[in-house]
Amino acid sequence: MTVFHWFLPTSGDGDQVGSATVAAGAADHRREATLDYLAEVARAAEEGGFTGALTPVGSGCPDPWIVCSAVAARTERLKFLVAFRTGFTLPTVLAQQAEAFQQMSGGRLALNAVTGGDAREQRAYGDFLDHDQRYARTDECLDVLRRSFTGTPFDFTGEHYRVEGGGLRRPLDPAPDLYFGGASPVAEQVAARRADAYLMWGEPPAAIGERAERMRKLAADNGRTLRLGIRLHVIARPTADEAWAEADRLLAGMSPERIAAAQARFATMDSVGQQRMAALHGGSADGLQIAPNLWAGIGLVREGAGTALVGSYDQVAERIREYARLGLDEFILSGWPHREEAQRVGAEVLPRVLA
Repeated sequence: MTVFHWFLPTSGDGDQVGSATVAAGAADHRREATLDYLAEVARAAEEGGFTGALTPVGSGCPDPWIVCSAVAARTERLKFLVAFRTGFTLPTVLAQQAEAFQQMSGGRLALNAVTGGDAREQRAYGDFLDHDQRYARTDECLDVLRRSFTGTPFDFTGEHYRVEGGGLRRPLDPAPDLYFGGASPVAEQVAARRADAYLMWGEPPAAIGERAERMRKLAADNGRTLRLGIRLHVIARPTADEAWAEADRLLAGMSPERIAAAQARFATMDSVGQQRMAALHGGSADGLQIAPNLWAGIGLVREGAGTALVGSYDQVAERIREYARLGLDEFILSGWPHREEAQRVGAEVLPRVLA
């Protein structure tokens, strides 16, 4: 079964490519991320047939727990993939937050664990662990979190956490699925052991197929199965020419200064996924179509997911089906502005994929 999610632009929205969590390279947001506007985006996603909505986490956006709690009260069915930084809140406390969210929303929570890939931002939060240490902490965090959900008291002793008689008072039902991404070998190992769904940023199908096969094997080696997902932006229009004209318009809005500022910031990050995104465009605005209907222009100014599917409604739907044939179960999509594009993709692309 193919599942689609949308994205809540909690740092603001507009008709240009914006950042998710950092200021470097960001476009001016013409729409403030008010509760009213985010609720409009969420309802557009809900009405468009999306199952859930992902929220970002980082120093440049508001706390996703609070935002999603407020938006959930203005929707009926939409699930919320609440992003959280592992290590910043005790996993036993995270379990309580999840329990409260499930009770208040009617069971509409999923969790997206984010280890962090920007050392400068991590230090600003007060976290000075290096890359591999952060993933070791993430592994323990997710282990303790899952134990907490069972409602059975437990003890735990690790390098980063120690718990005595921990756990919720009763089993959390439904327990939220754990989504997790990371492109480094240590991140893949954590995902294979702890995640329900492993997320990748958009790369050409050949690269995604290779990673998907590796993740299925790693999960099997741990006696588990993983759902696989991909994070992509979408520029879909009635014709391919119209879609590529929109991509050109977005590119024209990225000044050399914006690109340079963004790339300088991204170069300081120790995220392997960010490095893979940068390798797709090399910091240049030339040669951005890296596979049929796959455009790397977003990553010139936006951190994280930096590619978009560009084409007619039929072409974009076929590219999604191509990824699905590689074994991908879940698609997290977005576009600018997020309200109108949720309506467009929901009305024109999703029905073509699911037909």
